[in-house]
Amino acid sequence: MSKLQDIEKKIQGLSPDELNDFRRWFWDFDADAWDRQFEKDASSGKLDSLAEAALKSFKSGHCSEI
Repeated sequence: MSKLQDIEKKIQGLSPDELNDFRRWFWDFDADAWDRQFEKDASSGKLDSLAEAALKSFKSGHCSEI
């Protein structure tokens, strides 16, 4: 049995309260991982072309401020 299959089986065995706690924990865990990856991509310049395209569209009147 793989680690993932083992985790899936254990999650399926959680009580409703434990499942809610797990959901809450995983939501925070996943959000933190996403934030770290976004910061890494932004710091490395990986998102620069997207930012430039967005600014160009805004300056040319193809979008508006939010």
